[in-house]
Amino acid sequence: MVRSKSRKKKNPVLRGIPNASRRFDVVAVGASAGGFHAISGLLRPLPAEFPGSIVIVQHLYPTHESLLANLLQSHTALLVKQAEHDEIMLPGHVYIAPPDQHLLVGPGKIQLAHTRLVHFSRPSIDLLFESVAGVYGSHSIGIILTGTLKDGSAGIRAIKEAGGVTMAQDPADAEFDSMPAAAMATGCVDYSLPLAKLGITLNSLYAAGSAKPYG
Repeated sequence: MVRSKSRKKKNPVLRGIPNASRRFDVVAVGASAGGFHAISGLLRPLPAEFPGSIVIVQHLYPTHESLLANLLQSHTALLVKQAEHDEIMLPGHVYIAPPDQHLLVGPGKIQLAHTRLVHFSRPSIDLLFESVAGVYGSHSIGIILTGTLKDGSAGIRAIKEAGGVTMAQDPADAEFDSMPAAAMATGCVDYSLPLAKLGITLNSLYAAGSAKPYG
């Protein structure tokens, strides 16, 4: 029997990521030490028309005004801003947690809270990811980047258990490997990638799901 040579090739970027054709609405990102470079690298490949909202917790000094949103704006085509309580989440927008405030999400909205420290941190990556998992479930993506300690590992598990897709920067590629290594240790990371491939893969996931509505 002669086999056809016209077999369609699989997208190598999405190999190993489950449900790659699913539609996604929110991307939650956590970073700590070394985060500016890592977040810049993640956002750089994403087009201005990126159809999802991106919410980011970067550990910051609680008493200093943050310039992170302004600094990131020069590295991405997306609109970057510091998150405000009760504002509507829009596609193609990146929302950065303000210093000393937890960043959470409700249905289509940002929520800020000045509640207790979690893992010595406010804002907390775990709290953000857990809120994203609870509201958006299988239509969410969680990404852990460079950082120390283990904030985000419980949140990665929450997104995975809710049916979302989870990613982490390859610990060997991270400036500080503790956070991505802790995420990997949960066994709940769908894909571990060097920084240069994370943004490309994220964009590919959205492109694969853009033609499929809810249902």
